[in-house]
Amino acid sequence: MKSERGRGIAVEMVATLLFASLATSQAQAGWKPELMPREREVALALSAGPAHFAEEAGVYVLEKNGYVKIRESKNGFHCFVGRSVPGSQEPECYDAEGSETRLPVAFYEAELRMQGKNRKEIEQAVAEGYASGRFRAPRRPGIVYMLSKENLLPIDEEGKTVLPYRPHLMFYAPYLTNADIGAKAGPGAPAFVLDEGKPGALIIVPVPVEEAGSRAGESQSNGGASGGSATSCGNAGESGSAPEKSKRLIRLSHPIGNTQSNFQGE
Repeated sequence: MKSERGRGIAVEMVATLLFASLATSQAQAGWKPELMPREREVALALSAGPAHFAEEAGVYVLEKNGYVKIRESKNGFHCFVGRSVPGSQEPECYDAEGSETRLPVAFYEAELRMQGKNRKEIEQAVAEGYASGRFRAPRRPGIVYMLSKENLLPIDEEGKTVLPYRPHLMFYAPYLTNADIGAKAGPGAPAFVLDEGKPGALIIVPVPVEEAGSRAGESQSNGGASGGSATSCGNAGESGSAPEKSKRLIRLSHPIGNTQSNFQGE
């Protein structure tokens, strides 16, 4: 029994190392995200936000040259599924201010990604965009919803490892740092700053999984639009080794800058 368990752990370690190696090579050479079936992508995008505004939120989907709008917004919110690194899945809903200031940056990055640009080239292009005035930081406080239970986010700054991550809220905080708010990024942090010191800095506030049940895509996912990664995240009441592992992972409070050694259950 122990030998079988040891072999299973070894297989997981090898798979992780192979994925990290592949992600690194893709980041260096550039990569193009895979496209999703449209119905699935729309449901996943809307799963990021609260149910009460889902029906009126605008929706973007990724096509071969970048994101395209397939539904106009009636309430100022816009939702889409980001893919910042190989294997990631990032459903997001931006308010009106973020739709005007942050979405152009995200969509420009996606456009370059679909052209095969690598990570450094994209970061340089975005920095030049801010410097030239093409992009600007948010001008007022605002919010980005990431309440989906199907978040698959990079857990290290190089984007080498992608794992399930709990629902959370993000608030615009241009140029803010963790030191500014007395935060220490890491597992268990009640709030922290992502992309600190940059125009697109965000204060991240994790949301308990049980309190994110009113998200927009719940009924749509249950109706059959959900697939694939939905089972990898699991629900709080599920049993079995895979869901239990996912439950431990989504308790984490910080998607960036951690190592796999931090992934321990509570």
